[in-house]
Amino acid sequence: MPDFAASEKPQFLIAAPSSGSGKTTLTLGLLRVLARRGWAVQPFKCGPDYLDTHHHTQAAGRPSLNLDLFMASAAHAQATYARYLAPADAAVVEGVMGLFDGADRMAGSAAAVAELLNIPVILVVDARAMAYSVAPLLFGFKNFYPGIRLVGALFNFVNTASHYQFLREACADVGVEALGYLPQNPAFAIPSRHLGLSIDAEIQHEAIVEALADALPATVDVDRLLALTRTAAPAPGAPTPPGIRAPERRRIAVARDAAFTFTYHQNLAALEQLGDVNYFSPLADGALPAGTDFLYLPGGYPELFAGALHANAAMRASIAAYCAGGGAAYAECGGLMYLGQRITAAAGQAFAMVGALPCATSMENAKMTLGYRAVEWNSLTIKGHEFHYSVLNDHGLRHEPARITSAKGAPVPAQLYRQGNVCASYVHLYWGEDSAFIERLLEVKDSSSAADR
Repeated sequence: MPDFAASEKPQFLIAAPSSGSGKTTLTLGLLRVLARRGWAVQPFKCGPDYLDTHHHTQAAGRPSLNLDLFMASAAHAQATYARYLAPADAAVVEGVMGLFDGADRMAGSAAAVAELLNIPVILVVDARAMAYSVAPLLFGFKNFYPGIRLVGALFNFVNTASHYQFLREACADVGVEALGYLPQNPAFAIPSRHLGLSIDAEIQHEAIVEALADALPATVDVDRLLALTRTAAPAPGAPTPPGIRAPERRRIAVARDAAFTFTYHQNLAALEQLGDVNYFSPLADGALPAGTDFLYLPGGYPELFAGALHANAAMRASIAAYCAGGGAAYAECGGLMYLGQRITAAAGQAFAMVGALPCATSMENAKMTLGYRAVEWNSLTIKGHEFHYSVLNDHGLRHEPARITSAKGAPVPAQLYRQGNVCASYVHLYWGEDSAFIERLLEVKDSSSAADR
């Protein structure tokens, strides 16, 4: 366990000049190294990513939190950070894309998060084709923006001590401390992110994290990194998120299994403030939890588990009956696909789904859709992120009167749909700061029930 004062804790943001430099690899390795030491290490992720947070959680043994300055306010990010850091011994924040890459210039970037939290930055550099030329790169990242503190560097794909010596000399000449390196090793290679979170994939990721934790202390000065990044810890604020106005506690069912994994921890925490959350598996369970008042079907990889989802006819019938009976639900991305009539796989095979929504989705001719989204609906503005490969076909869904735009305010094709009391969209919405969107869906359900009586 750490032996320093509770008012100071190692806190740092792991960034890189660009995506693909190895920041996730180093982050997972460091999280597991500290967890092995018996430390309570709290992971965070800049941006809207829900895959990296999943693997952070597995590596650290603590839930990873998103810090996103587009989807939520700066005050919310600060409060989230302070609250979850308070019981921990250290914080590791993984950046997003390149250090200064934001939704608009550097707005919302990893650099903006580091400045907001006042924590030092460790830069991970892919050095496989560089030696002393890393000096001007580090100089530029250190001096480009005075609002951040770049204090150290870690190097990836370094195979010899002599290669690392060039990199150390470059660091010394620009005033950035060299903290070590990782050699190129197939055992450290993280597989494609779209392979899904199947049991086999999880076992593979666990083996990679273990291999990283075994090797990393031999070439990375972990103790020096921790000493260099000790920073005053912020005081935690109020633990209850704002916007909780439900007159009674609800019975909330949330899909969670290998097919439905794309959730924000803060969203789930907000649901727990609104009611009693019961998790269920559309893959393995036979029916919705008894007495469900609200159903949340998050995103995930239903296309990879389409056969198994189709085979669980009992669950499909249970959800179809719930929706047909006026049950309130929100289905996003993968959840939208599951509630449709069918999913067509990339090879052309079609699998019948729940059938609660008059639409079908296909992975044929898949095309990535990606970007931040702002949704104006029913006097509310809620933000989120769109990321999918599937295409919506045969769709007879009713569009809600919502205006959806990109981070720069440009209209986008995404829509908010409604069928009865079921609301659905391809957009992964963030209500961890203010749950008014979910509460409004419950109000609509209550109004509908009152009219029926």
